Amino acid sequence: MAKRTELTSYAYRKMRARVLAESDVCIICGHPDSDAVDHVTPVARGGARLDPDNMAPIHGVTGCPTCGRKCNNEKSDRPLSQVTRLKTSRDWYAE
Repeated sequence: MAKRTELTSYAYRKMRARVLAESDVCIICGHPDSDAVDHVTPVARGGARLDPDNMAPIHGVTGCPTCGRKCNNEKSDRPLSQVTRLKTSRDWYAE
């Protein structure tokens, strides 16, 4: 797990803003309005901390405003391949 000081560092906040500016569609539920980013490959499992290719939008503590799912809590420190993703009627990833 990343140290709390790293989550508030300038480099992390800048990368987080960059990732969310590119897309706010959650990698777990596929709904827009993500307010956090998550490491696709957890840092605890060897993922790069500040690599934009290892960071993706996700709904944080407040959950998804559309489906109410607590996406970041459900993912935890598991790889994305081990998380059940929501199937939606719209392909949010195609946009």
